[in-house]
Amino acid sequence: MKLAPPSLLRAFLQSEAAGGALLIGASVLAMLIVNLMPGGAEWYHHALHAPLGPELTPKLGPMTAHLWINDGLMAIFFLVVGLEIKREWVDGRLASWDRRRLPFVAALAGMVVPALIYLLAAGGEPGLAKGWAIPAATDIAFALGMLALLGKRVPTALTLLLTTIAIVDDMGAIAIIAVAYTASLNLIALGAAAVILTAMFAMNRLGLRAPLPYLIGFALLWYALLLSGVHATLAGVLAAMTVPIRATPGTPDAPDSTLHRLEHRLHPWSAFLVVPIFGFANAGVALPGDMARVLLAPLPLGIAAGLFLGKQIGIFAAIRLAVATGFATQPRGATWLQVHAMALLCGIGFTMSLFIGGLAFPGHPELVEEAKIGVLTGSLLSALAGLLLLRFAPPHPDHEAIQRAQDSEILADGDVAE
Repeated sequence: MKLAPPSLLRAFLQSEAAGGALLIGASVLAMLIVNLMPGGAEWYHHALHAPLGPELTPKLGPMTAHLWINDGLMAIFFLVVGLEIKREWVDGRLASWDRRRLPFVAALAGMVVPALIYLLAAGGEPGLAKGWAIPAATDIAFALGMLALLGKRVPTALTLLLTTIAIVDDMGAIAIIAVAYTASLNLIALGAAAVILTAMFAMNRLGLRAPLPYLIGFALLWYALLLSGVHATLAGVLAAMTVPIRATPGTPDAPDSTLHRLEHRLHPWSAFLVVPIFGFANAGVALPGDMARVLLAPLPLGIAAGLFLGKQIGIFAAIRLAVATGFATQPRGATWLQVHAMALLCGIGFTMSLFIGGLAFPGHPELVEEAKIGVLTGSLLSALAGLLLLRFAPPHPDHEAIQRAQDSEILADGDVAE
């Protein structure tokens, strides 16, 4: 009996978990270099911020390794995120409103409550209110990497719920970046971006299915947005919306679906190269000797509290309320303690939070460093608390039977025998 290729969902979960482990390793390496290696901090910052390449726009000045990573490579990450969002919306776990209800409500509450907690802690300080969105993001790779450590103890429904919440969360973070962190605009460059995007939609309507023209359009759109003042990484999400997809419900991905082909090709590069490099380039913060005093400063405290307290309160309360009112159903095979643990893991902000932290305080490296400490602290607390709670929470009485049934359902979605 010949087996069809693995479903995209299963491959996605597996690669995100592995990518999360690599992200953790790269980030830890950066921390070790900066804090333990003699002269490591000076080498690290010089390697990242030394001029490397031409001046693409006066706004950024000469390109550095850090700019190429945060404004260039991360556009590929956002392209993959955009492809995942479109695929899930058209052909996946978010393809119907019944499936969208719970992750949308949970993700919305999981963005609003952390932002409010941050503003309570830091919003009154001059210039710090701009960081309200830093604790609103969830790092899907990091969170799934934590779940992977516990193997089959984690109910499948819980893993899928965390994945969909994080995807909806990414949609919110993208909207925040576009609206809240866009400064002055170059209208000519913005018009050029609109023309390029329109041409890409036209390619889709005309039936062009080859991936290469869309990748070329993505590169042109990236440069136009870079010049426009809108953050260039958003080119990835906008380009992804133009890529054709052929829905294949209940079967493996169609070989003639441009979106599926691009996602399969780009996802490993994003998970195993782009995101770990970003983690290495942004997690290297020098830990101060008076760590307790720094953590109690408004900026890091607001971020850490938003991630650790805000995420679990917002997401868990929203899920309990949705189930109690009949708006949605409790994740099958998961106890409320396990749902709470999943909400804790959503407090791992890391990649997106570090990214937004850099956008929130341009020209203030000292605030960016404080924001990193808050992100690392809140993410670490969320990861440890979520892991411990999941590890010791009693499983659902019918855990094994429900797991077998859910694994069969995922198998039927794509890993079917021919």
